[in-house]
Amino acid sequence: MAETHHETVHFTGHVQGVGFRFTTRQVAKEYEVAGYVKNLADGRVLLEVEGTAAEVAAFVAAVEERMHGCIRKVERTSERRAPRFSGFSIL
Repeated sequence: MAETHHETVHFTGHVQGVGFRFTTRQVAKEYEVAGYVKNLADGRVLLEVEGTAAEVAAFVAAVEERMHGCIRKVERTSERRAPRFSGFSIL
């Protein structure tokens, strides 16, 4: 199985209760990515996304651009691995 680019992204700021997850899912429809987005108990939002490196980078940049007024900090880690997701969902 071919490897894919995977990123784990934590968004900090006023990111819950503002449509962040819904917007992220809508943006995902514009890119060839798979994964999920969910609220965390500590107030952050977690994004797990995979696809080509270019698609993932463009997708995360688009989320940051659309939600820039809500985001105070973005923490990203990436790795190459076998694909684990199909489609994009809100958890």
